[in-house]
Amino acid sequence: MTTSQEPLPSPADAPVQGHCDPRFAAVRQQFQQNFVDRSETGAALAVTLNGELVIDIYGGWTDAGHTKPWAEDTIVCCYSVGKAICAILAWRLAERGELKIDRRVADYWPEFAQNGKTDIPVRWILTHQSGLAAIRRPLPRGAMLD
Repeated sequence: MTTSQEPLPSPADAPVQGHCDPRFAAVRQQFQQNFVDRSETGAALAVTLNGELVIDIYGGWTDAGHTKPWAEDTIVCCYSVGKAICAILAWRLAERGELKIDRRVADYWPEFAQNGKTDIPVRWILTHQSGLAAIRRPLPRGAMLD
C-alpha cells in the first residue's frame, strides 16, 4: 500500500509577518531569504533603535512538517543565544573599569563560590574555559518551558 504525502511548502513561501519600518526593508527581505538559503524552519527578529521598536517580524513554521505557522507569541527555547550578548555587556563594563575580568566571579557574586567554584575568574566564564558542565542528561519533554 502506498501513501501519498503532500509536499512541504516551498521555503520561499514561508509566511513572514509583523512590523518592519520601511527603512529596514532589506532586513525583512534577508529574513525571508534565510528560509530559502539556509532551510530555516521558523524564526523571529526584534530590533530597537534609540528606544524605538523598528523591526518586529516572525515567520516560517513551528514544526518540521510546515503545518503550523509561526505566530507572534510562539515560545522558543533559545539555548545559548544570550552568551554573546552577556559577553558584549561584560566587556563594555570592563572597558569602563566597572568589571575586572581577572577577578574571581565570587568577588562579585559570593554564592557562586559554592561547590568548588571559588577561584574561577570572570575571564574564564566569558571565554567558556571555566569547566562548568551543561545539562548532563536529556530533560523530560517540556522541562525547559517550566
